Amino acid sequence: MQARPWYQFSPDEALEALKSDAGQGLATAEARRRLAEKGSNQLQARPGIPPYRLFLAQFQDLMVLVLLAATVISAFLGEVADAITIIAIVVINAILGFIQEYRAERSLETLKEMATPEARVRRDGEVLRVPAREIVPGDILLLESGDRVAADALVLRGSGLQADEAALTGESTPVPKEPGHLAGQVSLGDRRNMVHQGTVITGGRGVVLVVATGMATEFGKIAGMLQEVEAEETPLQKRLASLGRWLVLACLAICAAVVVTGTLRGEDLYGMFLAGVSLAVAAIPEGLPAIVTVCLALGVQKMVQRNAIIRKLPAVETLGCATVICSDKTGTLTQNQMTVRQVWAGGRSFSVSGTGYKPQGEYQEKGQRVNIKGDLQMLLTIAAQCNNAQLQKAGLGIGGWLRGGNGRFAGGAGRHGSFWSKLFGSRDEDSWSISGDPTEGALLVAAAKGGLWRERLEREEPRLAEIPFDSERKRMSVICRSGQGLRSYVKGAPDVILDLCDAILLDGRVVPLDTARRREILAQNEVMAGKALRVLALAYRDLPAGTEIQAARVEKGLVLVGLMGMLDPPRPEAAAAIQLCRQAGIKVVMITGDHQITARAVARELGLPASAGEVLNGQQLDAMDEAELARVAPGVNVYARVSPHHKLRLVRALKANGQIVAMTGDGVNDAPAVKEADIGIAMGKSGTDVTREAAAMILADDNFATIVAAIEEGRGIYDNIRKFIRYLLSCNIGEVMTMFVAAVSGLPLPLLPIQILWMNLVTDGLPAMALGVDNKEPGLMQRPPHPPGESVFARGLGRSMAILGFQIGLATLVVFILGLYLGDGDLPTARTLAFTTLVVAQLFAVFECRSEHLSPFAVGYFSNPYLVTAVTISLAMQLLVLYLPPLQAVFKTVPLNLFHWGIILLAAGWRTLLGGLNYYLVVPVRRLGWEK
Repeated sequence: MQARPWYQFSPDEALEALKSDAGQGLATAEARRRLAEKGSNQLQARPGIPPYRLFLAQFQDLMVLVLLAATVISAFLGEVADAITIIAIVVINAILGFIQEYRAERSLETLKEMATPEARVRRDGEVLRVPAREIVPGDILLLESGDRVAADALVLRGSGLQADEAALTGESTPVPKEPGHLAGQVSLGDRRNMVHQGTVITGGRGVVLVVATGMATEFGKIAGMLQEVEAEETPLQKRLASLGRWLVLACLAICAAVVVTGTLRGEDLYGMFLAGVSLAVAAIPEGLPAIVTVCLALGVQKMVQRNAIIRKLPAVETLGCATVICSDKTGTLTQNQMTVRQVWAGGRSFSVSGTGYKPQGEYQEKGQRVNIKGDLQMLLTIAAQCNNAQLQKAGLGIGGWLRGGNGRFAGGAGRHGSFWSKLFGSRDEDSWSISGDPTEGALLVAAAKGGLWRERLEREEPRLAEIPFDSERKRMSVICRSGQGLRSYVKGAPDVILDLCDAILLDGRVVPLDTARRREILAQNEVMAGKALRVLALAYRDLPAGTEIQAARVEKGLVLVGLMGMLDPPRPEAAAAIQLCRQAGIKVVMITGDHQITARAVARELGLPASAGEVLNGQQLDAMDEAELARVAPGVNVYARVSPHHKLRLVRALKANGQIVAMTGDGVNDAPAVKEADIGIAMGKSGTDVTREAAAMILADDNFATIVAAIEEGRGIYDNIRKFIRYLLSCNIGEVMTMFVAAVSGLPLPLLPIQILWMNLVTDGLPAMALGVDNKEPGLMQRPPHPPGESVFARGLGRSMAILGFQIGLATLVVFILGLYLGDGDLPTARTLAFTTLVVAQLFAVFECRSEHLSPFAVGYFSNPYLVTAVTISLAMQLLVLYLPPLQAVFKTVPLNLFHWGIILLAAGWRTLLGGLNYYLVVPVRRLGWEK
């Protein structure tokens, strides 16, 4: 252990103490050894619920406890067989409930693992992305604006580095960070040479040395204060809990009436009490919360398979209500593979061939290849130097000469055999990629196509400092040593850069930038933007040695060199997804920082209306007050030239109109809007840790089509929840009606307590679970969103549920009475008929509950193999009770003959029979008549 605090170490001392190298980082083998020695870089989380407690919790329900007490009483009264059977059924129910809840717990834990943040680390000389939990002391981290710091670290190098340490110190002002060492005892908030785990980088870039991980970090020391409760009920679960309370009261009242009525008729009190408790257990859908949880968790796993990671369960339900999707253009609606297509330098326009990140192509003027020299060479030099991206092949950052350029080898030779196989074994163009900003990647590739590699340029003109880009400044500068002096290279938005220029480079000469030339440049910018190109202006300035590196000093009096126009083509699947949204009643809004003309061109390609009244820019937004924005927002499809703070205003304006808003974001400044939205969506690839934590959903592939897929899954999950609510409550209504009507009408009880419990096990368990994983209904995305907060019985569900339950109960009573009549009062046979009719009627009903709009024959009886399997198992279990002598004695049943089964199938399946006749005969005949 070090003898003094890390903030008292100089960078060199810390590197020596931790045996690390700033340029190469740790070796992979050494990092693994330290991980094994120090443990994962994680705070000790509150332990989860152990499995045995989950199991015991299944016996905490009031009705189950009453049933267990009744079972003990029956054992004392000599009904040992009944007691054992009831206990067995209760235990089986508990096991099923435990499996459901345990799967839900494991599903959510898996999702938390998938959402684990990553960090950029230098190992074996390579820049890699690794899970934050694998960071070890001695690692070299690379930080930039928006990153959440993965561990406590000492600053080695920094350029405008700032950190928000409010979560740790309570200080809301960002703290500047710079290399150095501090003497004496320094409070946590004043340690300017360190960054701490859990804090956020709000500006600049930096290279830091990890000195503490996990519980050894400052956050680790106060981990108990940072524990967050992960469990969160969805609004739907809360509504169902409220519904459950009312159902309990109603069922208890009805069951009490059954007990009192039966006792007054002369039935024994114990038997009626046990029947009432059994009926209450069967009637109250105590498994509903567990099934909802499992349905949500399994649905969330389906979303993961479609690249949508849900961080907050309420988002699953809210997705089904979404009415507006506000999406960033770049990388979400487009491919995020910027390619420079056109450049303008020295008053001449050049086209650039080649696509994607493969550094192969040429520069042409009027169809003829041109040599790279003069103004064009200077333009490409700025593009390469004023740049922080890295060109990679097969995930390896490698130098120019190995890529076909004139640079030198710049990557690490770790991994040996795999390195060479990656380098030379792949001929696929897709093996070329960019680490860093896609726009900077396009500039880097454009320079490489001209034979200008940053590795060689940086040897000739070493970089000394950087003034980083941000969304407010809309420009970036680097300062390099050039000869005996300095030179600043600047790139940014054309309107911003043009205002900072007073000269232009023409044919190798610096000439004044007069009004006529400014107009020419602006006109050229408009022409390029009109082709849906994103245009950047590039400039430079020579500075005397010793110039103070400040934006105000180095970003003025610039010499404009030219413009570069690049295209980020729309994703092929985005246009289809937008069309699907329109069919589903969901409005799509495109948000971009690009020029208004560019935004219109891309919108047209995507199929978004973009006429004059349907496009707003940032200046127009700034001129509007909140009321006016709320008035015009519903009619706007495209927002161009906007800053992140506009997003927050837009979300509030749309919500003021009663819209349910999904908002995407990736940068730090997007986090407020993402958090304010009903469904905040963060980018998994390009998003910052801050935005991911504010979001309810993360797109693993940054793809707009994934949002639409998640909405479709959300609607499907909500539909499935309504399906099994309809099924469970319809069946329960049928059971209660059967017993209540028989009791008040003077009939013998159609069901024994043990039969009621068995039926609850057979029909409510597996079939209901199978409905929870049912296929999405056809036409799901052709329906409008369901209103948020609507009752679970909305849109006719309550009525259809009551009708189905009434018909199940009526069929059971008719068969029971018929059994008594045909059997001359043979009560065991009549009860067996009623018992089996009620079970079979519920198994028929489960197929009807698969759709609120379509016939079971249209949906397909065999399209859900889980449901077919569940129904088969339930029916087999019922047959065992009917025909296995030991079980006949326990459940007081008698074997049924073919005539009995004919009655049962006719009574239980008459709805299905009529539905089949209608689907296969009536509907085709009507269709034929319409066609004629």
